[in-house]
Amino acid sequence: MFQCFARNAAGEVQTNTYLAVTSIAPNITAGPSDSTVIDGMSVILHCETSGAPRPAITWQKGERVLASGSVQLPRFTLLESGSLLISPSHISDAGTYTCMASNSRGIDEASADLIVWARTRITTPPQDQSIIKGTKAALTCGVTHDPSVNVRHVWEKEGVVINVHAIPRVQQDADGTLHISQTWSGDIGTYTCRVTSVGGNDSRSAHLRVRQLPHAPENPAAVLSRSERRAIDLTWAKAFDGNSPLMRYILEVSENNAPWAILLASIEPESSAVTVSGLIPARSYQFRLCAVNDVGKGQFSKETERVSLPEEPPSAPPQNVIASGRTNQSIMIQWQPPPESHQNGILRGYTVRYRLTGLPVDYQIKNISSPDVTTLLLEDLIIWTNYEIEVAAYNVAGLGAFSHKVTEWTLQGVPTIAPGNVQAEAVNSTAIRFTWTAPNPQFINGINQGYKLLAWEPGKEREATAVTVRPNFQDAVHVGYVTGLKKFSNYYTSALCFTTPGDGPRSPPKLVMTHEDTPGAVGHLSFTEILDTSLKVSWSEPSEKNGILTGYRISWEEFNRTNTRVTHYLPSVTLEYRVTGLTALTTYTIEVAAMTSKGQGLLSSSTISSGVPPELPGPPTNIAISNIGPRSVSLLFKPGYDGKTSISRWQVEAQVGAVGDNEDWVMVHQVSNLPDARSLEVPGLNPYTFYRFRMRQVNIVGSSPPSQPSRKIQTLPAPPDVAPANVTLRTASETSLWLRWMPLPEWEYNGNAEQVGYRVEYSKAGSSGRPLTQAIADRLEREFTIEDLEEWTEYEVRVQALNGIGLGPWSQPIRGRTRESVPSCGPTNVSAFATTSSSVLVRWSEVPEPDRNGLILGYKVVYKEKDSDSGARFWMVEGNVTHSVQLTGLGKYVLYEIQVLAFTRVGDGRPSSPAIFQRTLDDVPGPPMGILFPEVRTTSVRLIWQSPSQPNGIILAYQITYHLNSTNGNTATVDVLSPSARQYAVTGLKSECVYVFRITAQTRKGWGKAAEALVVTTEKRARPQPTSRPAVSQKDVRARRVLLSWEPGSDGLSPVRYYTVQLRQLPDSNWTVHSASVNHDATAYVVSRLKPFTSYQFRVKATNDIGDSEYSEESDAITTLQDAPDEAPVIFSVTPHTTTSVLIRWKPPPEERINGILLGFRIRYRELLYDRLRGYSLHAINSMTAWADLTAPYSIRNLSDASLTQFELDKLSKHKRYEIRMSVYNAVGEGPTSPPQEVFVGEAVPTAPPQNVAVQSASATQLDVTWDPPPISAQNGDIQGYKVYFWESQRKNETERLRTLFMPEGSVKLKNLTGYTSYMISVAPFNAAGDGPRSPAVRGRTQQAAPSAPSFIHFSELTTSSVNVSWGEPALPNGIIEGYRLVYEPCAPIDGVSRTVMMDVKGSGPLWLKLKDLADGATYNFRIRARTFVYGPEVEANITTGPGEGSPGPPGDPFITRYGSALTIHWTSGDPGRAPITRYVIEARPSDDGLWDILIKDIPKEVTSHTFNMDILKQGVSYDFRVIGVNDYGYGAPSLPTPSISAQKVSPFYEEWWFLVVVALVGLIFILLLVFILIIRGQSKKYAKKSESGNNANCNALTHGDMVSLDEGRFPALELNNRRLSVKNSFCRKNGVYTRSPPRPSPGSLNYSDEDVSTKYNDLIPVESSSLTEKPSEISDSQGSDSEYEVDANRQKTHSFVNHYISDPTYYNSWRRQQKGISRAQAYSYAESEPGEPDHCASPPQLPSLPPLPPQLSSPSPQPQPQPQQQQAQGQPPGQGSLFRPKGSRTPTPCQQSANPPGQHAALYRPPSSLAPGSRAPIAGFSSFV
Repeated sequence: MFQCFARNAAGEVQTNTYLAVTSIAPNITAGPSDSTVIDGMSVILHCETSGAPRPAITWQKGERVLASGSVQLPRFTLLESGSLLISPSHISDAGTYTCMASNSRGIDEASADLIVWARTRITTPPQDQSIIKGTKAALTCGVTHDPSVNVRHVWEKEGVVINVHAIPRVQQDADGTLHISQTWSGDIGTYTCRVTSVGGNDSRSAHLRVRQLPHAPENPAAVLSRSERRAIDLTWAKAFDGNSPLMRYILEVSENNAPWAILLASIEPESSAVTVSGLIPARSYQFRLCAVNDVGKGQFSKETERVSLPEEPPSAPPQNVIASGRTNQSIMIQWQPPPESHQNGILRGYTVRYRLTGLPVDYQIKNISSPDVTTLLLEDLIIWTNYEIEVAAYNVAGLGAFSHKVTEWTLQGVPTIAPGNVQAEAVNSTAIRFTWTAPNPQFINGINQGYKLLAWEPGKEREATAVTVRPNFQDAVHVGYVTGLKKFSNYYTSALCFTTPGDGPRSPPKLVMTHEDTPGAVGHLSFTEILDTSLKVSWSEPSEKNGILTGYRISWEEFNRTNTRVTHYLPSVTLEYRVTGLTALTTYTIEVAAMTSKGQGLLSSSTISSGVPPELPGPPTNIAISNIGPRSVSLLFKPGYDGKTSISRWQVEAQVGAVGDNEDWVMVHQVSNLPDARSLEVPGLNPYTFYRFRMRQVNIVGSSPPSQPSRKIQTLPAPPDVAPANVTLRTASETSLWLRWMPLPEWEYNGNAEQVGYRVEYSKAGSSGRPLTQAIADRLEREFTIEDLEEWTEYEVRVQALNGIGLGPWSQPIRGRTRESVPSCGPTNVSAFATTSSSVLVRWSEVPEPDRNGLILGYKVVYKEKDSDSGARFWMVEGNVTHSVQLTGLGKYVLYEIQVLAFTRVGDGRPSSPAIFQRTLDDVPGPPMGILFPEVRTTSVRLIWQSPSQPNGIILAYQITYHLNSTNGNTATVDVLSPSARQYAVTGLKSECVYVFRITAQTRKGWGKAAEALVVTTEKRARPQPTSRPAVSQKDVRARRVLLSWEPGSDGLSPVRYYTVQLRQLPDSNWTVHSASVNHDATAYVVSRLKPFTSYQFRVKATNDIGDSEYSEESDAITTLQDAPDEAPVIFSVTPHTTTSVLIRWKPPPEERINGILLGFRIRYRELLYDRLRGYSLHAINSMTAWADLTAPYSIRNLSDASLTQFELDKLSKHKRYEIRMSVYNAVGEGPTSPPQEVFVGEAVPTAPPQNVAVQSASATQLDVTWDPPPISAQNGDIQGYKVYFWESQRKNETERLRTLFMPEGSVKLKNLTGYTSYMISVAPFNAAGDGPRSPAVRGRTQQAAPSAPSFIHFSELTTSSVNVSWGEPALPNGIIEGYRLVYEPCAPIDGVSRTVMMDVKGSGPLWLKLKDLADGATYNFRIRARTFVYGPEVEANITTGPGEGSPGPPGDPFITRYGSALTIHWTSGDPGRAPITRYVIEARPSDDGLWDILIKDIPKEVTSHTFNMDILKQGVSYDFRVIGVNDYGYGAPSLPTPSISAQKVSPFYEEWWFLVVVALVGLIFILLLVFILIIRGQSKKYAKKSESGNNANCNALTHGDMVSLDEGRFPALELNNRRLSVKNSFCRKNGVYTRSPPRPSPGSLNYSDEDVSTKYNDLIPVESSSLTEKPSEISDSQGSDSEYEVDANRQKTHSFVNHYISDPTYYNSWRRQQKGISRAQAYSYAESEPGEPDHCASPPQLPSLPPLPPQLSSPSPQPQPQPQQQQAQGQPPGQGSLFRPKGSRTPTPCQQSANPPGQHAALYRPPSSLAPGSRAPIAGFSSFV
């Protein structure tokens, strides 16, 4: 369009036309220009175009189309003009924008750059603060802004800009933080931080509150209260609270100018007035106040004017008014002033009023004008009158209250007149009758207590006989008698009346004579010049003449023949008389009596035999006991021989307690002048005590011997007579008391000792409730701990003894207090409310008084985060005045669990319950945690995070900001997310660029601190490289922390998110993680929570989004510094050691808790002054000052020896209670103290044992122990007794016993011990504190006593005529066993004869015997007892001979076959019985009526025949044989005997005549010569063998098991045919081998009652040495035991059977005459070395005394080796002897030699159980089964 304008002065004219151009290329006429915008603001990029058709506008940023005609992205708007509106702008919008215009003719474009500045924001705004005056305030104003923007901070206060340069106290940091130092109230206000910049402006405000101590209350005024007596109204103006709410007011008072003291410690802060009541009149009071807020206690106000309360009359009467009669006319009155608090002024004096009780009379008043006089003697009172008395105090205000009435009598007076009309007359020879009238009552002056009738001989008024007569108020005339006077004597008589104070005047004396009476007995009756027909009788005058003697009467008569009485009367001057005309040797009774006019006096009589002088009497007999009671018994007896004269006195002696032959007798009772007594009552005995009585009778000659003792009796029990002594009570713990007493001595039990015990009764002191009791069953107990008491409470305790009959008396009550403890509950009314986001105000009330358990020293507030694993924290409030505290430094918006506890000196009490919960106020949150980028691409990332660890409130939103690290904050992108968001994805990022991400959380208080993280948009990320080796500088090492530093490694193109620090405690601990959240940009870290004085190593690893790096190299080992110890020693015990010291034992803390090198210990101790507490009220001890007054300061004792575990703390005060604590210290300092331990000093156990302990043997059951007490310096008090420990030596644990002596004696008799036993005795003293150390054990042995019975008796190998008897040693030998006595006899007569056999066995073993010649089927009774020096009790058992039930029947009839010198016995099996047959036995006997004896034993059960050589039999003697089967039930019935067979042997062939003929035909001369040489050589060998045989036959010790030659009987030697044979030396005895009998055993080993008895006893074990030499006359007929042996096949013609059994010394026969054809076997074996040399015999081995087992259970036993010299004497090497001993063999072998030459071997049947050569003898066995 075109226009044309014309213009002039008159106006303007225009015209136009339009030119349409249809096609013009686009043209940007006004393109965009470079612009800058603030994040969040709007910006327009202009773009004006022209062209036809109209160009289309498209805006692009890079390749991205932002807006066009068809495309429009959010926030980008294409305006009509073609301009681009960006609203709001983001940091990410920065860049180059291109405006492109296009139509059909072409395209035009223009570009411009857009810069987006990050908005300037205050991200760390100032916070409301409340600080204490004078401290420094810091108001932060942290800003985030674009780096290219300059920021300016301006602070305003209440809208006024603060010139920080003009005020020195105010400083502003470059980051905008405002610091105000030396704050004061002028700094209070609202502060605003304004930030200005081209990037935006922002402002935040906060209020600063300056807290200070509250001001003093204004205008305090005190006036007397008009509404209340004894009260003052106090008012004040409310004080300035110091910008902190007042918590309370404290009111102090000064009474009568005394020091200020807290009167009210917690006045409500809202109050401005208070009425102080309960004040004391006449005292002046001055008050002052101070206010308390959470800062502290402000200054006190001005003191009020001193206000004095007016005086008032005393409001309380005098105290403790006591009246006591002093005389019969005076009463003493005593009192104490009224309590000071009730005097109500200055006392001026007292008023005492009194009057007669019960009479309407006025008071008499006594005034005392001095307040110091508190006694008054009322005088001139009426005698014996009751007065009532009252006392009152007075001051200026008037007279106070009178006390309660006190009534008191004046003392009684004595009567002032005597009884009237006193008459006295004798009524008989010993009594006087009095009559009198009572005196006038008004002159008695008291209570008539009665009358005294007096009678005295002239000149003996002081020895007057007085008879008291009770008053008779019914009769006018009183009658009384004085009896018991001397006969025919003058007496003065008088009467008087008496009261309690004394006697009245006597009536005038009157003389009276008692009547004459018969005289008493004459004295000193005696006999002299005793002849057959006469004697002289002498006497003296009666001591009681009772009148005028007129003569004497003497009479005599034959004993019990009154018809022979002769009487003569003699004059009074005659005192002797010769009695004549007596019959010789006749017993007479002679009586003498004096005579007066009243008649004949008492007779003095005695019996005497004419011609025979009197003798000592004999003892009483037939003592019996009856009427046994607790303290008396009755003795019945028959008098003994009177010694030919009468008995004048009976004496009773007794053994008390210990009854026995060796116990002492003591006199317990005696009675005189009862010659005809037949019973006596013995009083004064002890209850429940053993007694044994005996009597003596006494005549004119003397005392008889004692009677036989009575039976032992025990008096009946009775309750204890005494209470336990030395009762003490000590504190044991907070809830227990330790009671100790001296137990009753044994003689005070009065009953069964097992039923004696004690009962303890206890109750609270002053309590009226029912006391509690505890029973103690142990009679020896001397202490008891009373449990379950209340803490810190005083108790009253007493003890009594009891037994099965009843209770004894109570001890005197004693008192004791339990120990102070911790409070048993927490304070009440606990409340809390939050004051700021990091503080809480806690309030509480006091602990209820019953639960305090001591003095409250302060409080502790226990608080912790709810549901947190962290430990509780404590806030201590010292003192019992403050009951509130403000907890600071708390977490923001955290719920806390809060409790309050009180503590005492002992420790912390229980916290309050239930806990209260309070949350602090909210605040801006902390930074979010744990930012990670799990997904990173070249143009996008995804990040995750966790909520802040300190949310400080409710999270309302999260804000994410990110931008290139190379750009400023103005270009940052900001996004706000919901509070639940935990991840965020960002796309469109530049590849290979570093971006900064910031995340901030928001609460209602604002945005919190941002967490920042970097990320690189690349896909080439890797794990980080490890850091450098961590280093620790020594200057950065502390006791519990170190500063660790390192250099980061490569981050692997993924920024490090955090570091992990590990540590290892040297030397060998594992690596542990200390922190896994060290800041990513940190290069140093403080490692805390370390142990002091400990070596560590450290290492670090880095973590990025990809993973962890390797750990760095380990740091050098470093050792933390020492620190004060963390733990106190554990005190094991604190015990009194001496009366002024205690012994402390402790355990040091663990080494790791010492935190360094232990240098020593520190002991703190102080005296506890508990008794002072009774003088303090509860109000008075509420302050720490009062507690300090009650408790002495600690004394300290340093111990520099670190190895100590105990220490004696000395120089303490006696009888005081001490508190002791301990601590340890090192070079840094001292550790905490241990809990207190209390101990009472003054009583300590003895520290040394008794001295010179000696033991003497008194008897077989008693040891006497004596000792001296410990040294005086070690007794630590009075020794109360001793404990005697004794036990059998080597058996302490099983036999230790205790004897407690509760008297400080120095000896004891230990009784009921085991005889002949070594005992160890140790003695320990004890006192009230406990037991002292034991003395070293001393050995003592009791004397020998009779042994106990043998432990068992056992029978085995029972046959029809023999049995083996064994027995066990006594369980209690009680000495050296010298032997045994065996007695046996048939239970019923056998063939009409019953014979008892008694045998003594000398020595202690072996303990078995083989008995023979028993009758078949007879039952025998066996009794055995052991002997030391006397015989002990016996053990007995019965046994019946013959086959037992179940044993085998007899085998089939045996028969014998003979082949040469061998005999074979054949038999068939019989009935096996109840068990299979295990073996067979062959018995043999000479046919000429010999005894059956075992020949062969242990023949296998499968065998029915047995062959043996006749060499074992005697030549020419006929024998019978029989077979016996054996099974598990025993020996069976024997078979029938075989036919007799002679033991005659067939001559050898070379002795036959035909042999010589054959030899002669062999050859001519050569043959004859050869025969001649052979004959010569044969004769030489034969001669040599016979010589050797003869030598062996003379050997004193024959071998047991080997072949020995014996040619002593001049029999040809026979060959034993290679067989093992079991033989018996009875055959040797019967075969007559010996030319001389063996020696009899030594005297004493065997003793027999008679020769007939000895024939029944065939076997006896030797008990002495087997090497004996005796005279031939002492040789006995004995049998040895069976044995087995091997026979050498090359040994020719040896009497082996005989030689073997003659060598066995274990069989013995009765000492009887030898039967025909039987020689006596030697009891012991002998060995002859060479002619002329002394005999030798090896001693037998000691045989154990074990009982034999049945054959089927026996086992082979080794046999002793031959003695070397014996083997060499026989030409045999050691160890080559052989012995056959079948199964079950138990034969002892006392002596053994070997005669077998080397190279000989046995070739006969050998049972499996045979023993090897040289084996030992069996453990035990019997002769019959060898």
